[in-house]
Amino acid sequence: RTECCFHGRSGAVHLSVDAGIFDEKGKLLGSASSPIQIWKEKDCIEQSSTDIWLAVCTAVKSACSLANVAAEDVAGLGFAATCSLVAVDADGSPVSVSWSADARRNIIVWMDHRAVDQADRINARNSPVLQYCGGGVSPEMQAPKLLWVKENLQESWSMACRWMDLSDWLAYRATGDDTRSLCTTVCKWTYLGHAHMGQWRELDSRDMEACGWDEVFWEEIGLGDLVEGNRAKIGRSVAFPGHALGSGLTPTSAKELGLLPGTPVGTSLIDAHAGGVGVMESVPEAESKADLSDEEAICRRMVLVCGTSTCHMAVSKNKLFIPGVWGPFWSAMIPEYWLTEGGQSATGALLDYIVENHAAAPLLANHAASQSVSIFELLNKILLSMAHEQNIPFLSALSQDTHVLPDFHGNRSPVADPKSKGVICGLTLDTSEKYLALLYLATIQGIAYGTRHIVEHCNAHGHKIDTLLACGGLAKNSLYIQEHADIIGCPIILPRENESVLLGASVLGAVAAKKFSGIHDAMKSMNAAGKVVHPSSDPRVKKYHDAKYKIFRSLYEQQLSHRSTMAQALQ
Repeated sequence: RTECCFHGRSGAVHLSVDAGIFDEKGKLLGSASSPIQIWKEKDCIEQSSTDIWLAVCTAVKSACSLANVAAEDVAGLGFAATCSLVAVDADGSPVSVSWSADARRNIIVWMDHRAVDQADRINARNSPVLQYCGGGVSPEMQAPKLLWVKENLQESWSMACRWMDLSDWLAYRATGDDTRSLCTTVCKWTYLGHAHMGQWRELDSRDMEACGWDEVFWEEIGLGDLVEGNRAKIGRSVAFPGHALGSGLTPTSAKELGLLPGTPVGTSLIDAHAGGVGVMESVPEAESKADLSDEEAICRRMVLVCGTSTCHMAVSKNKLFIPGVWGPFWSAMIPEYWLTEGGQSATGALLDYIVENHAAAPLLANHAASQSVSIFELLNKILLSMAHEQNIPFLSALSQDTHVLPDFHGNRSPVADPKSKGVICGLTLDTSEKYLALLYLATIQGIAYGTRHIVEHCNAHGHKIDTLLACGGLAKNSLYIQEHADIIGCPIILPRENESVLLGASVLGAVAAKKFSGIHDAMKSMNAAGKVVHPSSDPRVKKYHDAKYKIFRSLYEQQLSHRSTMAQALQ
């Protein structure tokens, strides 16, 4: 028996819905992609739910065909998607969230930063709910985006009957059940999942009435109309991820997907959180700590979900409040564990930007194509040959004159400053491929120093993280992973299956189909480890990165000083 799942994924180049079929051991039997549209205008980034659903249907049918799996062999489905905001009317039809008034454009994409001002105003109120998201909401969360729509698109505001996270909307579109996930509501909507502690356990499969909304908060920020009518617009009931929704696939959606009516569908996860579920138990015997219980061991791991952006996921049995880091979120990823969620808003997108906007980019692309390798594989080769030519002790030392602060799309964690900007220190007039390779290396290192900052900050506030697991597109880049291991000083475990987000979504389908007793049980069976990357044992490498890390930290401090100087000059 197999599980089917899919998630939406975006990057500067690749934008698609992916579907995958897995067996009960977590082995990928077949996968397929289908492209989706995106509209970008300044800080506004939008998508179409109609377009995404059509792509889902195409990808699911293709994946089943490639895996040679019949509809009756699909045991269950899980959905994972970006934490984008979907607006629909009473009939489920799209409602525009765009200045263009184009009805197709009914999704505000997660990375959209139109609501920075709204986020600042919400945070200025210091509501008690904000302590559960690192002390303040990000413009990437839903409350600021909702406030922006109310203040700028009154007609759309009055037409919308449901505001949903994209993964919840997909599950609703498939089943007709608009029960929301504890993952989406707790992480992105300020829902207090711990209101259910002691009241319900994961094994209790009933929907839970949504008692975790802080109505005072919504009224204070000017969105009291969302909690009217028993909170129908934002969620009357919530459930643990993997809870079986409604009566499974409706006849209509089953026909569109090429599957059977009634096929179980699990409550959804955000894509990064599905990545966490897809890898967190992927620890080989040699790396497991015999003196720790399962519960203690899982709390020492952090998952890096490395794609367009990077999410840093760690769990604990006790709630840990960490300034500038999202959470603690109860049951938002693994039921009955508190989730800490750090993040960097641009990682894969930043590397794409650095490479594509350099004078050597067209030449590099031609050389990569002629060698039938990716641009990044070619850059890694160039760096190896440069290290050999220059006879330096280790490759990382090539970047000694170049330092990067990777906050080109703000800083999500741990300083939580959406106004932070990127910095490149050490530029020259060199336009060669070799110099581009140096910039690329320094950018990877800047991203890794950002992750080190997050890990150190979390450990200073109660975590004991000593093992990293990595998944997503960037995890396939050997240089990227080795630099992270060297800079953070932790082993990094890679999963057996590359498509960890899809695997995490398939866990939801398996749990909904009652193949396992719960999420954690399914993870233990379906997660599997691949390669383990250890940090360099050369003390010179550690000394080098410690020095560069100090410079990295100083770049943000300098930026604050510059900002203050200019603010005073403009008074």
